[in-house]
Amino acid sequence: MVRITADLIRKKSEHNEGTMADLEEITLHQLEIERIENVGQLCRRLRILYLQNNIIGRIENLQHLKELEYLNLALNNITMIEGLESCEFL
Repeated sequence: MVRITADLIRKKSEHNEGTMADLEEITLHQLEIERIENVGQLCRRLRILYLQNNIIGRIENLQHLKELEYLNLALNNITMIEGLESCEFL
C-alpha cells in the first residue's frame, strides 16, 4: 500500500520545485493508493487532483480543498462519498 505523504507529494510536484503550499495540480495515479489522506492539509490551493486507477474505497479528507475544480477518481473501488460539501467549485 502506498500512502499519500509529504515526500510523495514533493516528488510528484517536481515541476513546482517541490513546493506544496501553492501547488495547483498533482497527479497521483496508478500508485496502489488505498486512502485519500494529507492532500487537503498540505496542498490547500489544489485545483486539479488526479487519483485515477488506484484502489481507493472512499472519497474522504478533501474538505480543505476549497479551490478544487477537477477530481479524477476513475477506476477505483469507491463505495462511500463524504466531505465534498466544502469543495464549492467541484
